[in-house]
Amino acid sequence: MPALLFTYPTLFMLSQIKDIAAKLAPRLIEIRRHLHSHPELSGQEYQTAAYVAGVLSSCGLRVQELVGKTGVVAELAGTGTDSRLLAVRTDMDALPIQERTGLEFASMQPGIMHACGHDVHTTVGLGTAMILSQLGEPLPGNLRFLFQPAEETALGASWMVRDGVMADVNSIFSLHVFPTIPAGSVGIRYGALTAAADDLDITVIGESGHGARPHEAIDAIWIASQVITTLQQAISRTQNPLRPVVLTIGKIEGGRAPNVIADQVRMLGTVRSLHPETSAALPAWIEQIVSNVCQTYGAKYTMHYRRGVPSVQNDMALTQIIEAAAQEAWGSDRVQILLEPSLGAEDFSLYLDHAPGTMFRLGVGFADKPNYPLGSREWGGGGWGDD
Repeated sequence: MPALLFTYPTLFMLSQIKDIAAKLAPRLIEIRRHLHSHPELSGQEYQTAAYVAGVLSSCGLRVQELVGKTGVVAELAGTGTDSRLLAVRTDMDALPIQERTGLEFASMQPGIMHACGHDVHTTVGLGTAMILSQLGEPLPGNLRFLFQPAEETALGASWMVRDGVMADVNSIFSLHVFPTIPAGSVGIRYGALTAAADDLDITVIGESGHGARPHEAIDAIWIASQVITTLQQAISRTQNPLRPVVLTIGKIEGGRAPNVIADQVRMLGTVRSLHPETSAALPAWIEQIVSNVCQTYGAKYTMHYRRGVPSVQNDMALTQIIEAAAQEAWGSDRVQILLEPSLGAEDFSLYLDHAPGTMFRLGVGFADKPNYPLGSREWGGGGWGDD
């Protein structure tokens, strides 16, 4: 990350960066292990934010706390001759997962764990600030470090933007750890990196009756099953297969007894897509199907479609800078071009409404564990955290 400036770093600057990074390595390991052992949930990152602010202040950066509720912003001024402003965003929140690793720096908070790598992200952000603040000469432009809360609930970026963190920003960079890429390598993706992710809440309303006389009732469970089946079938025949859509019903609630026909069934799900035009059309498309099925069998329905976060669309020029800088810093054999996007989601996309940006993957994988999982709130529902 320190090499990713407004232009490719000079060889002298790159050498400086590597020397400083080597000296700071023990301290950065200490920081990451502290963060890992003291995780905090989304919107509750008070101790994490205070710790981050303390590290940044010790580097001489101008620090502002309580931005975006529990976020931290720090600024590193350049030479003054270049007014361009580059933002570097990292996220700080952990997940409601019990850690059972047995590590000496394992989580000290029951039921909370940095299972999605945000402790690494925060450490990278701090390391970048620490290294660049120790360079022998000022940078040509200005840097703004954004330490964001609540990425796992897809709320933190909107809080930060609302508090003005994107004012005057010309471009923004971010990263996310990825266990399928070996440690020491990075993954670069041109175009769509992650999907738009929305929430779906449908209730089918029928009429209760005795299980022995189904013709006298309107079976909400059976009709709900028809809704689910029709939605899945319709995707393959009415949506462009080159513009993927994933619709998953992850929770169903309904019924009171085994011999009573249910009068209501509630279905909760998630909807994923990569293309903005497809995303915009999905609510009306889904509701048309739900309406047609319910009308056919005499049921009523309610539907609530809640927009989550849009797709992360990496800027071409900035992605080229990332790729070139990474190749210069580590060699082309350490840089992977990712051919496919993820249908996970990331609220980094909300910053891209205000300035062009790009996010890359930081490899943290093991050679002997190529499919090692990355924790996410997506396991437990209720959030959009990246895969």
